[in-house]
Amino acid sequence: MATAKGIRVADLANELKMTPAELAVTLNDLGVNIDGPATMLDEETARTVREVLTQPKIAEISAGSTVREVAEALSMPVNTAVKKLMEFGQLIAPNQRLDARMAEKLAAACGYVLRVKTEARIEPKPAPVAHRGPAGTMQPRPPVVTIMGHVDHGKTSLLDIIRKANVAEGEFGGITQHIGAYQVEVEHEAQKKRITFLDTPGHEAFTEMRARGASVTDIVVLVVAADDGIMPQTIEAIHHAQAAKVPIVVAINKMDKPDARPDRIKQQLTEHNLVVEEYGGEVIAVPVSAKSGEGIPELLEYILLVAEVQQLQASPSGHAIGAIVEASVEPGRGAVATVLVQGGTLRIGDCIVAGPAYGKVRAMTNDRGEKLQKAPPSTPVEVLGLNAAPAAGDTVEVVKNEKEARQTAERRMSRARTERLGGQTRRLTLDDLSRQALEGIVKELNIIVKGDVQGSVEAVVGQLNKLNENRPDEEVRVSVKLSGVGSISESDISLAVATGSIVIGFNSRPDPSAQRAAERDGIDVRTYNIIYDLTEDIERAMKGLLAPVFEEAALGAARVLQRFQTSRGVVIAGCTVTDGKLVRGAEVRILRNKQLLYTSRIDSLKRVKDDVREVAQGFECGLTIENWSDVQPDDVLECFEMKQVERV
Repeated sequence: MATAKGIRVADLANELKMTPAELAVTLNDLGVNIDGPATMLDEETARTVREVLTQPKIAEISAGSTVREVAEALSMPVNTAVKKLMEFGQLIAPNQRLDARMAEKLAAACGYVLRVKTEARIEPKPAPVAHRGPAGTMQPRPPVVTIMGHVDHGKTSLLDIIRKANVAEGEFGGITQHIGAYQVEVEHEAQKKRITFLDTPGHEAFTEMRARGASVTDIVVLVVAADDGIMPQTIEAIHHAQAAKVPIVVAINKMDKPDARPDRIKQQLTEHNLVVEEYGGEVIAVPVSAKSGEGIPELLEYILLVAEVQQLQASPSGHAIGAIVEASVEPGRGAVATVLVQGGTLRIGDCIVAGPAYGKVRAMTNDRGEKLQKAPPSTPVEVLGLNAAPAAGDTVEVVKNEKEARQTAERRMSRARTERLGGQTRRLTLDDLSRQALEGIVKELNIIVKGDVQGSVEAVVGQLNKLNENRPDEEVRVSVKLSGVGSISESDISLAVATGSIVIGFNSRPDPSAQRAAERDGIDVRTYNIIYDLTEDIERAMKGLLAPVFEEAALGAARVLQRFQTSRGVVIAGCTVTDGKLVRGAEVRILRNKQLLYTSRIDSLKRVKDDVREVAQGFECGLTIENWSDVQPDDVLECFEMKQVERV
């Protein structure tokens, strides 16, 4: 009973659909004492109680939580949660992972709003290391150079003559089998200068390291054979280097060959946005011969000049930080990792953590096999002492002690496992772009385009560039990171990971390994065969209007035999399944005399007296239809589901 002065406890409890005793508990929590259900509450107290009890309850879970964990967050018995999920048509055991959509549905049924906790990426602050000179002192450091190019164009031979050591003969077939890191000393302006070289097996490894966040390269040396010209792998290497936004020095190799044509190489480079200095550009092109040594001093001189322009510096004091170049497990030695020190000085006895691996530096050797006690910035060293082999590109940092290193590594493994089980991904999909563009978040859409023929690729790229021209004032811009001919390869997926791109295939599909890599890394791969569909999707996504494509999948059909009505007014349709199957929770169309009356959802499904998830052809069942009670004998029910399909 509400009055001008307030409302009785019993009346407020009835309004809030709870017992006076339950309301008394809430009032007690708010510091309000009552004598009984007849106690009068003032309007201000009643309003506070209403706000407390009607606001949505928040439950927090971690990504990839089990049914048991979700039930605990919702303060409900796990058996009740399992039964509730069965009502939704899902038979899931208590210890099975629950996807986010079903978890939200379960929470909503219990009056909760669900939030997925994202683990803060908190890493321990690097421990202060013993004072090793004035803190914050920046000094010039050697440049880190990566050699890239087409197979058999002389990358390793070039490095071999630079190092004056025969590397190629020790490798199978003269082809680089692993990533190597080497440091050479060069005479420059009457001073001894050092250059660190990374010899990669290809641009895939270079990009794989970048995808892991390791930006270790300062300069890329692109090796092109003067007698062969620009090849497909050369083009891919150019795109990968340009995506990394590092200076490129072109080494035109095999100048000792009689059919060497360096001018043709320089012209071909202009087709890929590499304009050499002779043609008014900024790219340095040096003719060299890995066989005779011609041009090698000039190449090293230019590398040092480019490095001087970049003003590369690092502090040798403080804790060491670096990146894993390669790692493996060797019999008798354990985990062996090649570390490129990027800042600080790494010393024997330092406790380090590298990705999910940790340990103590027991020994360090350089590329010549010499034992070292310390390694300053830009020095590549082979380190022993890790408990496992980390991945190329993992960050290496010094921490206070082994306990802290172990805790950091375990936290990283736990986070990676949670993200993997929870299906989390940091990649951007076209649907994400559509939503974020609507919210004004995304500034640039990176795209990789692969097509069946060069003409198609050029047409697609031209249309994508027109989107920027037609919408000059818009914030979202299209940037084509790579375009090429052929199927979508694993290399394309690696580049997409490193650049945060979406992969577009025009009359081109991903090969099996690329498909697996895309699913693993969460890369959005879209295939089209009509150019207008492609550009329309991109444009709609840029405007925040992209809608997913759904396709109807027929499940089955049934005929209504009889109509029943319970004492509570619930209408049940007694049916026989004439085709396929009926599934609880699936959508259903009601047809009478072949005319569509209504489309809804199967709310409940019973076989005899048991609740069931589905009923197959030839069996009879009883069902209720959501928001539809006008079922009649001989009505036809068509059961179907909508599936999101890939755009083609």
